[in-house]
Amino acid sequence: IDIGKKRNFQGRNYETSGDCPEVTSYLSRCCSCRVESGCFMLYEVTNYMGYQMLVRRGDYPDNQWIMGASNSDCIRSCRMIPMHKGTFRMRIFEGENFVGHKYELMDDCESVQERFYMADCQSCNVTHGHWLLYEQPNFEGRMIYIRPGEYSSFNNMGLGPVKIRSIRRIMESC
Repeated sequence: IDIGKKRNFQGRNYETSGDCPEVTSYLSRCCSCRVESGCFMLYEVTNYMGYQMLVRRGDYPDNQWIMGASNSDCIRSCRMIPMHKGTFRMRIFEGENFVGHKYELMDDCESVQERFYMADCQSCNVTHGHWLLYEQPNFEGRMIYIRPGEYSSFNNMGLGPVKIRSIRRIMESC
């Protein structure tokens, strides 16, 4: 990924092929990017926090769209999403800290409420694959990228209170 200081790829740039927890240590402001291959998550805050946006191969000359309701239009960190081949598996929980009803998920889920009869998902344990969690049903609203690991609460990921209502696998076609 090639990150530019100004919109429309103007000014200095920084190129990376992996994770970068603090883009601002290379560029004071990052307002455009070009993805040459692969998939990346872009974040509005350092250390992979705050609003997030998945970007694929292509040009993104103006990042103002990335932050949605946020007041920021700058990229402050980015994470490469490795392609996963094989099975996908995660356990979702009704409450934080892995409490409440528990369900196993191996495919996309357009609506947690309709499929599992719970209002939303508050914690999860990912054993296989990389996933996007969405604030609204049908893969809409703010998103959170998760990879294998335990997530006892989504509220500590820099978005404030968030409820997960749909879940999608990040497939190799990224």
